[in-house]
Amino acid sequence: MSRRIALSVTAGVVVLAGAGAFSLAYAGGQPPALEHSKARYTAPDGDRVGSLTFTTVVTASSDVKSVKVLAWPANSPFAKKGLTAKDMAAAERAVCEPSGGDTERCTYKLTVTRADAEGSPQGRWHVAVLATAENGDTTLDTKAADFTVG
Repeated sequence: MSRRIALSVTAGVVVLAGAGAFSLAYAGGQPPALEHSKARYTAPDGDRVGSLTFTTVVTASSDVKSVKVLAWPANSPFAKKGLTAKDMAAAERAVCEPSGGDTERCTYKLTVTRADAEGSPQGRWHVAVLATAENGDTTLDTKAADFTVG
């Protein structure tokens, strides 16, 4: 093999190795990603209680530490001032189960009584989600899903 070809091959290997290392470092520093977020609200009917069920798929390169969920009416003060991670501190946790690799499927369920429904604002609601990875990276989606209370 000529010296020029050997030098070219060596340079190519160094470039590819560097690109691979950069890709791994970049992927490792990504905040959690939320996908396929859905909310389903069922109003109480007669003697039957209602429910709110929210599901999302969370991917985090350093594993999922926690997922907090908060349902809020679209006409609340959060609509004007914006919802922050600090506002999510007291939110309830979703239950997450591994679903392959760095991905977990998270579900939040809430029972809705007739009194809850009657005392809640009617109309459009949003579901906010704060996902935290083991390395401390966070993702806040203030409108991950919507539902209507009517």
